[in-house]
Amino acid sequence: MRAERWSPSLAVLLIGLGWSPVLVGGQPAEHPDSSQWQDLFAPDLSNAIYPPGVWSFQDGVLTATEDRCIWTRKQYENFILDLEFKNASGSNSGVFVYCSDVENFIPNSVEIQIADDFAPRWARAPKSWHCGAIFGHEAPRMSNVRRPGTWNRMTITCQGPKISVVLNGKQVTQIDMRRWTSAKTNPDGSPIPPWLSKPLAQLPTKGHIGLQGKHGGVPIYFRNLKIRTLDQ
Repeated sequence: MRAERWSPSLAVLLIGLGWSPVLVGGQPAEHPDSSQWQDLFAPDLSNAIYPPGVWSFQDGVLTATEDRCIWTRKQYENFILDLEFKNASGSNSGVFVYCSDVENFIPNSVEIQIADDFAPRWARAPKSWHCGAIFGHEAPRMSNVRRPGTWNRMTITCQGPKISVVLNGKQVTQIDMRRWTSAKTNPDGSPIPPWLSKPLAQLPTKGHIGLQGKHGGVPIYFRNLKIRTLDQ
């Protein structure tokens, strides 16, 4: 995986937020203390867009009964999202950032993949479909997801076109969207799934944040979803 260079100002911003992270390629390579950050979703989901009755919090855990997404009403740019997720056997989910159209989100967002890499179906899938990937575009540098039934921690840092993913204490992915000028082929020559019909370089770097629901009939669980914008 190519290491992308970030502006030195990112480190200054993070220190100003009370977080002095280890940086790899200028990007965060560890998890922050997000205990005092803003909740991504209110306990009653009043700040969310979602189909009625599909998503709910139960004892602090957010889960869905169908394969439908939940979205923030607010649009975010330049932020850090910190969360925990738990796979069931065969889970396939994701975190969507920079979504400009929640009704047609697949080509109009960037997906950070969540998957049970231990399930044969997903273990055999292209590496850019593995947990921590920028789905269809950039494979994680390592597999660092835990077995189903165990909580995982993920931190996603978005600064303009640059996105970094830390999974269970390891930086697994970093990209600069400006390098993805084709909707058919990744910079490394690998094919992009045809349903991702817009080049990353053409997508806005501000939008709704979303979570994928019970994809393929397999549940996914989230908790401790915290966000902080980099201009706070």
